[in-house]
Amino acid sequence: MRHRLHVTLAALTLMLTVALAGCGGSSSSGGTAKKSTSVSSATAPTVTATPTAAAAPFLAGLGGISTVASTVPRNGDVNPYGIVVVPSSIGKLEAGDFLVSNFNDKANDQGTGTTIVQLAAGGQPTLFARISSKGLPGQCPGGVGLTTALSVLPGGYVVVGSLPTTNGKSATAHYGCLVVLDPRGHPVSTIAGPQIQGPWDMTAVTRGADTTLFVSMALNGGAAEGKHTIDNSTVVRITLTSGPGRAPKVLGEQVIANAIPWRDDPDALVIGPTGVALAPNGTLYVADTLDNRIAAIPNAATRTDPARDAGNTVSTGRHLKQPLGLILAPNGDILTTNAGDGNIVETTPAGRQVMTRTLDTKTGAGSLFGLVLSADKIYYVDDGDNTLKVLR
Repeated sequence: MRHRLHVTLAALTLMLTVALAGCGGSSSSGGTAKKSTSVSSATAPTVTATPTAAAAPFLAGLGGISTVASTVPRNGDVNPYGIVVVPSSIGKLEAGDFLVSNFNDKANDQGTGTTIVQLAAGGQPTLFARISSKGLPGQCPGGVGLTTALSVLPGGYVVVGSLPTTNGKSATAHYGCLVVLDPRGHPVSTIAGPQIQGPWDMTAVTRGADTTLFVSMALNGGAAEGKHTIDNSTVVRITLTSGPGRAPKVLGEQVIANAIPWRDDPDALVIGPTGVALAPNGTLYVADTLDNRIAAIPNAATRTDPARDAGNTVSTGRHLKQPLGLILAPNGDILTTNAGDGNIVETTPAGRQVMTRTLDTKTGAGSLFGLVLSADKIYYVDDGDNTLKVLR
């Protein structure tokens, strides 16, 4: 990110604003800047709320921000991107712990991070996995550069996305793969092929031994030809099965959205579709970062063709400033973190942006990626200072 916001807050500020009729576009450039590794102290978020006749926004019930721990392992990897909560204890995994994937190496070159760290809610990071491209038991074009795509499957198997470079520059980016690790952090397989082109973020829905992954692909449709901007990134649905001692087996793949724009970027490496979350009614919400909008893909778990027009637009512009991470709140609203500033935005499924909070007051733009809900708190990675933080 070429421009950062530097804000000093002494206290929590609540500002009520009248909803504007319609939504405007955004001209923010988005992306991720080079990062430091200092740990910030607890802060109080800035709040902007839009009054509605509906129930109070989920964010209205959350107060201050505190730092949980550094996400930097011993090898010095930085730029935490992905985060997931461990659902059950097996192998090295402990229920309730967090796994965090790092995108940059110690030299801060993007697309070269190789580590997943494991953090307890109040503890120091331990190394869950360090993945070597030489030790992968399957194809992964370009090597290893771990992205925001991170999930835990039945049997304790961990799936993480890789969008690798050789020198941190977009000109050397390759399509990568999804790496599958066992519960002790050892790679057991990869998921690669024509549909897997720059896996950038992911959500997982599990029923019994079967899991459906929804993966946003940031490079699909032209990176290999050297195209710098193209409207053909995708979201791919991958179905697989796994269990204790039974490594995941892919049952099928289906492109459920295409024509989503991406571009390479010197600060962010790539800007393309990022966060995804599945609603109970079968709608998949997607953070369409470059178009500065939240998109909706209906019947995402069952459809057999790509959604038209890159999905339906739920909301665009206004408080959305290149949304990256995306999850659903307990009340069904959509929570997104911005690349263009240090804010989280709450948007209803009807498209009303009902509240924002500032999550990063120090480094601002370009610092927020993955986020998860745990015990009605929002845990999120802050790659401005390489930490795990919590909004409670």
